[in-house]
Amino acid sequence: MIVAMQESASEDQIQQVIDYLVNLGFEIHRSTGARQTVLGAVGAGVEFDIRNLEVLSGVQEAHRISSPYKLAGRSFRPEGTIIHLPNGVELGGPEVIVMAGPCSVESREQLFTTAEAIAKAGARGLRGGAFKPRSSPYSFQGMGEDGLKLMREAGDKFGLLVISEVMEISQIPLMLPYVDLFPG
Repeated sequence: MIVAMQESASEDQIQQVIDYLVNLGFEIHRSTGARQTVLGAVGAGVEFDIRNLEVLSGVQEAHRISSPYKLAGRSFRPEGTIIHLPNGVELGGPEVIVMAGPCSVESREQLFTTAEAIAKAGARGLRGGAFKPRSSPYSFQGMGEDGLKLMREAGDKFGLLVISEVMEISQIPLMLPYVDLFPG
């Protein structure tokens, strides 16, 4: 459930709503923005009349959410989330950020040619697969750490963030010195 508090809601009013929801069995995730506080209530399967919540002091509106990803949705964090990255790139802001590159890092020439082309085209990140799991042990498995080193070198040369997918948690320590973003 999402409970949007009024902009003028006092801290006491917000706490009373939190206490009310906790007593019903909800776990509360509070998000306080510049102008408004939004409460995400998760977990309780209890049936109750949502109108009893909407009449509490300081509540602007309340919505039952039956969809997945409640805490990642715009209704929970209407102001959005901005992630600040090392080279000044901001994900989630008004600028469209392009990240591109080969599915699999296969050679220095391939990677540097790609990195130069995407940088000239305005991309801000170089993505590529250093590890490529295959069902056959005889198929190309990726360049591994050598591929990561090439990606870091190309990223630094062309001013690009380096993005490479984590295929197994055990790879993270190896990847840390080379990679800026880890999509999973």
